Amino acid sequence: MGEQMADSKTKNAELIGLLSDPIIVWPGRAYPLGATWDGEGVNFSIFSEHAQEVRLCLFDPEGKRQVAEIPMRWQTDLVWHCYLPEARPGQVYGYRVVGPYKPQEGHRFNPNKLLVDPYAKSFVGDVLWSDAHFGYRIGSKREDLSFDRRDNASGMIKCRVIDTAFSWGDDRPPRVPWHDTVIYEAHVKGFTKLHPEVPAALRGTYAGFASEPMLDYLRRLGITAVELMPIHTFVDERTLITKGLRNYWGYNTLGFFAPDLRYSATGRIEEFKTTVKRLHSAGIEVILDVVYNHTAEGNQLGPTFSFRGIDNASYYRLWTEPRYYMDYTGCGNTLNMRHPRVLQLIMDSLRYWVIEMHVDGFRFDLAAALARELHEVDRLGAFFDIIHQDPVLSQVKLIAEPWDLGEGGYQVGNFPIGWTEWNGKYRDAVRAYWKSDESIVAELAYRLTGSSDLYQGGGRKPYASINLITAHDGFTLTDLVSYDKKHNEANNEDNRDGSDNNLSWNHGAEGPTDDPAIVKLRAKQKRNFMATLFLSQGVPMLLAGDEIGRTQHGNNNAYCQDTELSWLHWDLKAEDRDFLGFVQQMIRLRREHPVFRRRYFFKGQEIKGTGMKDLVWLRPDGQEMTESDWHQPTTRTLGLFLAGVLAEQDERGRQLRDDNFLLLLNAQADPVSFVLPKFNNGATAWVVDVDTDNTASHSHHASGEAYQLAGRALVLLRQAGS
Repeated sequence: MGEQMADSKTKNAELIGLLSDPIIVWPGRAYPLGATWDGEGVNFSIFSEHAQEVRLCLFDPEGKRQVAEIPMRWQTDLVWHCYLPEARPGQVYGYRVVGPYKPQEGHRFNPNKLLVDPYAKSFVGDVLWSDAHFGYRIGSKREDLSFDRRDNASGMIKCRVIDTAFSWGDDRPPRVPWHDTVIYEAHVKGFTKLHPEVPAALRGTYAGFASEPMLDYLRRLGITAVELMPIHTFVDERTLITKGLRNYWGYNTLGFFAPDLRYSATGRIEEFKTTVKRLHSAGIEVILDVVYNHTAEGNQLGPTFSFRGIDNASYYRLWTEPRYYMDYTGCGNTLNMRHPRVLQLIMDSLRYWVIEMHVDGFRFDLAAALARELHEVDRLGAFFDIIHQDPVLSQVKLIAEPWDLGEGGYQVGNFPIGWTEWNGKYRDAVRAYWKSDESIVAELAYRLTGSSDLYQGGGRKPYASINLITAHDGFTLTDLVSYDKKHNEANNEDNRDGSDNNLSWNHGAEGPTDDPAIVKLRAKQKRNFMATLFLSQGVPMLLAGDEIGRTQHGNNNAYCQDTELSWLHWDLKAEDRDFLGFVQQMIRLRREHPVFRRRYFFKGQEIKGTGMKDLVWLRPDGQEMTESDWHQPTTRTLGLFLAGVLAEQDERGRQLRDDNFLLLLNAQADPVSFVLPKFNNGATAWVVDVDTDNTASHSHHASGEAYQLAGRALVLLRQAGS
């Protein structure tokens, strides 16, 4: 850097007493935000628009004892900064911020509270709950208008400076095209915590997730991407701790840059990077479930951990009476996406995970909250604009949970080009159909074929639809066919939590049963759900454990159950192994046949030179469905012909061709004779590839023959010679 710069730094340096040793402090720079090791020292930088003073607090390596408090005297563009030339990776730190404590005006500064850096890359310790973590006096009649002078540092989680260097070698993102993607939603801990082949020290960790037994399992299953439930550093709420529970799901974020070390076998962030590298080597992408809509600080009666004490009025959406928080999330607060520094925080976090951690995409929790410019959801909000023009983020997988809890928050189908969405309408339609609800087949047809009614008008493709039957939030697949009602008593909320609208059916008994008829029907219904999922256009998402019969015993809101209730059990019964084989078969069938993963929507028109339409909806008599057929409330049986000649090309310009397929669905209890259609293509025979009523069937049938379609069954036939 030269002697001239060194002299300049020395002139501006300050000496801060550290016990008997002075600390050299230089002005440093406002950018990058956070604590950055540059190979010689550490630059500290933190944004606060309304602060009057910011102090950098240094701690011993264990974070037990504060060893220095350094006034950050330099400020550039509302960013406070300094540089410690003698600091090194591993340095533990936090902040104290001085400013007005005027909740009525939106300000909640309290220098008695140690605060974590919003840009912290790693943390030390945990939050040890006490009243000292609150900026106001717990129990005061004035509630949050009161002021608490207790120091919370002894029980506060703290930040740690890291060295980001890591040997990635020849790691490359798999870049699986959307139309080829199969997503597996999994919890890092729950996936391996009980797996007998994973070394005991690695169970429930990042390293365990990417251990050889698990990589082999994921490869054999056939998935192409794991969607990890939140691994950003999060906090267990005090209300849960007092009940002896934990925030298992992790939707209570404190640090948007740091992988939570509760899932680390080594206590080092390099473990997460190694996990990503190993998954990539297996051809599997890594998608993170991220929570940028709110933080762990809750509403006006919540704790002061970071954002609230650094600059409450900038970081959070406040009402016109700024003592109170806008809450579109049901978690007490909403981050202020209208503030440029908050947008910068989120974009910097996303880029960090892609560039430094090599992740392949994100699923955005309650994404509608991120789109709210004022009160309404704005699909062209600044958040989307910034991502679309970003050369890094615009190239990764972007998945929206397209709703929040605010007015007008249900936005399925309304996200812009470049985004995919959890298709809640797909989930509800498929569930309703297989429980034999009336007047559902017209909507089911849209869902099976990629939901063109939701996505085609905006210029999007079938893969904009992330199709799901189940997810972490709600019943598992086994519970979906085993319970009519939720059973959340273990959550200690008197079974009031969780949704009452599950579109589930217990098939004659609530919960486990030895009745062979019910057991058989439930098993068939599970096959129906999985076959429907993997034969639908769009991107299928499988909830981890559904393929091996995981149950939560009717709990549809196990967010606080960090127990065997939520973890995957690997002591598989014969029926579990059989079902796993069926799911593997369905994923393999999808992978081998491009007709089930089209890149463009069907047109319902004749394909030039074939004499066939690209798809045809059929009645049991073999004739094409009429308009009146779609609107008959009792219609529960239909067929879908899929032409194997695709008006599409692959990435190298080759025409895509496949076999012709016929998908038959019967949600009514009674069997139906379904006349197999005949087309003018020279092929006259049909071969059964899948029959959920008879998994061993691979029979041959002639065109024009009446096929006996069992009650509550799905059959897939392939046209021989097509």
